[in-house]
Amino acid sequence: MEYEAVIGLEVHVELKTKTKIFCSSTTEFGGEPNTHTCPVCLGLPGVLPVLNKKVLEYAIRAALALNCEIAEYSKFDRKNYYYPDMPKNYQISQYDLPLARNGYLDIEIEGRTRRIGITRVHMEEDTGKLVHQGTITTTPYSLVDYNRAGVPLIEIVSEPDLRSPEEARVYMEKLRSIIQYTGVSDCKMEEGSLRCDANVSVRPKGAKEFGTKTEIKNMNSFRALYRALSYEVQRQIDVLEEGGRIVQETRTWDEGRGVTLPMRSKEEAHDYRYFPEPDLVPLVIDRQWVEEIRAALPELPDQRRQRYIRDFGLPAYDASVLTATVELADYFEACVARYPDAKTVSNWVMGELARLLNAHNMEITQCRITPEQLADMLRLIDQGTISGKIAKTVFEEMFVTGNHPEKIVREKGLVQITDEGAIATVVEEVMAKNPKVVEDYRAGKEKALGFLVGQVMKATRGKANPEIVNRLFKERL
Repeated sequence: MEYEAVIGLEVHVELKTKTKIFCSSTTEFGGEPNTHTCPVCLGLPGVLPVLNKKVLEYAIRAALALNCEIAEYSKFDRKNYYYPDMPKNYQISQYDLPLARNGYLDIEIEGRTRRIGITRVHMEEDTGKLVHQGTITTTPYSLVDYNRAGVPLIEIVSEPDLRSPEEARVYMEKLRSIIQYTGVSDCKMEEGSLRCDANVSVRPKGAKEFGTKTEIKNMNSFRALYRALSYEVQRQIDVLEEGGRIVQETRTWDEGRGVTLPMRSKEEAHDYRYFPEPDLVPLVIDRQWVEEIRAALPELPDQRRQRYIRDFGLPAYDASVLTATVELADYFEACVARYPDAKTVSNWVMGELARLLNAHNMEITQCRITPEQLADMLRLIDQGTISGKIAKTVFEEMFVTGNHPEKIVREKGLVQITDEGAIATVVEEVMAKNPKVVEDYRAGKEKALGFLVGQVMKATRGKANPEIVNRLFKERL
């Protein structure tokens, strides 16, 4: 039997406000354990939460970017459950009257556009963090750091519209890109600013009914999301093929072993005993304020991609890569503002720069090459001062040192040789040393010319102007 996956994602995004959602404690990442806390976020008796207005503004901005309808009336609820990292033993979240509903996000997959529905976007507070320390004598123990407790979150819940692990990965990447563009979160997965849970089931292809779902937690990278979903989909298919049944449960992803493992039985809404948060008044959201936030939205990835195709004449692929993150797009545009050949800039940014960033595990924001320096290097190529091949050597040196290209060219003696007399001497020497190759070319073997040109470039350490070299060979041959 052929099966298909049914996947929905619950994405948690930490908002980058300066203070927490219901108190004035800092949201700064890290710090000594339990130093970014106060009586409110520790849930001490007698304290009262007060909503941070910036959290509401950021949540509305993100929801609008995801094409959601903003509620006129919304409220907070208590979600009751006991985890060691929840100081109050309940979480302030939103249940039946969330901030936003009925959004969507379009993804490109295998040359076609798929619209993924977004059920809701709601606000809530983050939990603390457990630090597992090993054992005291023979008993395992953990410590609790409440610095993260009360950091503002939005939860973005998709419809079960995703049909493969690859679609889920592309959706997650597109979602991160949109949220980054809005400026409401840095979306650093390595710091927990963007986290994802997945609900996944399988069913016979063509069936209308959903199968029994499992929830997978503990996925903190796109690679982990793809691998965990791939494993879980195949696991469920194997269970059904063997005549078993899927148990609704929460599972965790073990990155080292590459498997999902059961954690606990899956909770339903009634298990959390939701009820309206008595310490917070409901939200009546002013329509004019919502429209002001909408009008202030920045240019989003799809809009920027279309502009690059329309105004810069870039291929759709280049435009998609360059607009994947707002930082990369800003860097590209800063380069084009100084060197207005967009395709040449795109080739260098997507080629040599991307290669070096990946090799050094760096982000574009950490790059030492400024847009001014890249533009100046491209002008050196145009002026004939350096060749395209030498430029790659110069570019690597710029990446490592941050030095200006002219300084590197001058100090390392990389100026291109354009003296025809000097190049002609080398050309004639190469022809004299390789008579067989010369005859091959004259006999119609075009590839022989490439060998001869290569010998000249080798003899001049890549500094001879390749156009002059090719012309001189053709004149003599």
